[in-house]
Parts: sequence; structure tokens; C-alpha cells
Amino acid sequence: MKRDPFGFIVPDDNSRCSQQRPDFDQLEAMELFCPECRQAVPVKKSLLLILPEGDKYEYRCQYCGATVGDKIDRSGQFHGILKS
Repeated sequence: MKRDPFGFIVPDDNSRCSQQRPDFDQLEAMELFCPECRQAVPVKKSLLLILPEGDKYEYRCQYCGATVGDKIDRSGQFHGILKS
């Protein structure tokens, strides 16, 4: 391990810290900001499209139904349908 000029320890490329942790591979949104309601609201996730690069999901506000975000899941249950 090396120290940078600010005193922080910089991990080497081969260290355990630089490996990707599978625990945080996919995150799910529970609340997002809704521009219609003007606050953070609970969201509903629904499958929008099945694409070759992954399943596209849409997040909608539970109160007004406005679209507040989307996500492409490359490891989803429908991803393998279009792969040949």
C-alpha cells in the first residue's frame, strides 16, 4: 500500500479492496423524487421492454403514476430469451 500526498492509503491493484463485491451488484430503488408530487415517493417497478442488452424496467410514482426513472437489468429472468 502506498500513501498519497493527503495521507490516504491507496490500495494496490491486486488488493482485496479493488475486487468487485457481488453483494452490491444490483440495487433496487424504494423511493425516488417525483417531479409531479415534488417529493421523494415510493415507487412501483414494472417490466417495460425485453432488449438484447437486458431487461428494461420503469419506476413509477405510487401516488400519481408519473415515470420517475428506469433501469436496465443485465442479469434478469427475461434476459436469456433473446440470446441465441
